[in-house]
Amino acid sequence: MTPAPMHPALIVFDLDGTLLDTHADLVESLNHTIAALGLEPVSYDDLTHLVGQGARVMIERACRLRGHPLESAAVPQLLERFVAHYAGNMPGHTEPYPGLVAAMDRLKADGYRLAVCTNKLESLAFGLLDKLDLVSYFDAITGGDTFEYRKPDARHLTGTIDRAGGDIARTVMIGDSINDIAVAKNAAVPSIAVPFGYSDVPVSSLDPDVIITHYDELTPELVARLLREYAQKVAV
Repeated sequence: MTPAPMHPALIVFDLDGTLLDTHADLVESLNHTIAALGLEPVSYDDLTHLVGQGARVMIERACRLRGHPLESAAVPQLLERFVAHYAGNMPGHTEPYPGLVAAMDRLKADGYRLAVCTNKLESLAFGLLDKLDLVSYFDAITGGDTFEYRKPDARHLTGTIDRAGGDIARTVMIGDSINDIAVAKNAAVPSIAVPFGYSDVPVSSLDPDVIITHYDELTPELVARLLREYAQKVAV
């Protein structure tokens, strides 16, 4: 009997701090939002402690950082203010990280599928990637409001894999923060960490399977080796 063909391997990327350097626009829109409360602006140095759980939590954390804890009833209006400013200024200063597009071209040429799994609102993630002409690279783009759960819940990643037509046994997660490495562990897929994002701790302390310092290192050969070695480790 002829064996069933293998699914193409799938690479799932986080967005902010992994695919795209979004820090300037996040800070700008966040400061625009909290200015409505008369709060002092936050800086890039604060960003690593604020991002990772989507805009709603980022706003709540920024207000708490400025000594102004929010009542839950105040959040929707501030979130609307943030989304309007952020969406209205896309793509702003945001750019793909160096070497990313070339890396994705290599992977696509070798038959890999690509997807995005971010805690950013899906509409903002899709809109930003669309403005940067990157949407066509991805078989699925899921955000923090796509499902009823979000990273580091494994179901956010497994749902993304399903939407991309991938196979969990042939999937790799790439990210810059604890949520990305944790969701990979929770879903039992190998992880690649990048150190140039917004983690508030060294990514090495998150125990990813591989760390790359530039997208020049993200090759089909690296991914194939990681999948092979991870499968062997799990089988032991």
